[in-house]
Amino acid sequence: MAANFLSDHAAPNFDDPLGLLSACHRRIERQLETLARLQRHLPEYGCDADARAAARGILRYFDTAAPNHHADEEASTFPRLKAALPGRIENLIADLEGDHTRLAIHWRKLRPLLAAIAGGQRANLSAKQVADVTAAYDAHIAREENELIPLAAQVFDAAALAEIGKEMAARRGVSAAERALTPIPVPPLRSIR
Repeated sequence: MAANFLSDHAAPNFDDPLGLLSACHRRIERQLETLARLQRHLPEYGCDADARAAARGILRYFDTAAPNHHADEEASTFPRLKAALPGRIENLIADLEGDHTRLAIHWRKLRPLLAAIAGGQRANLSAKQVADVTAAYDAHIAREENELIPLAAQVFDAAALAEIGKEMAARRGVSAAERALTPIPVPPLRSIR
């Protein structure tokens, strides 16, 4: 694994696509923690520089990395699991795809609010909305960590994992030469109170 100098731990690279899926879950959780801190920060400090920077970071992550993560699953992981386990995985995959749809709906509602905060035009977020999106992601991530990823680890051979890793890298514009050495970048988190 390549060292990621922005964090204390080694980050998986594209040769470990299942590790990348889990690492992406950790990044989603960190972004949701930032979102919760932002929600609590706004009533006291308003749209200060830290709030605007945090909102921009959350927007950047959920506009780019999160859609790539869902594509990693829907285009690369799910079809291979369906082919490997015909008739045995469809319900799980349908549930996870449904989650992706619901998460996208949450994001479409939250995005304009964050864009307004990033632009200094809004100084509040609904605690309920933040709690709802966090709960939806928490349940989804738990299901993938407890069911999807362990199952994929059992079913996929080295060739399948290599192909998934290549597809993930291509989705992010990473060349074959860079792929083995490149961990998925971790966007910096702003320090809001």
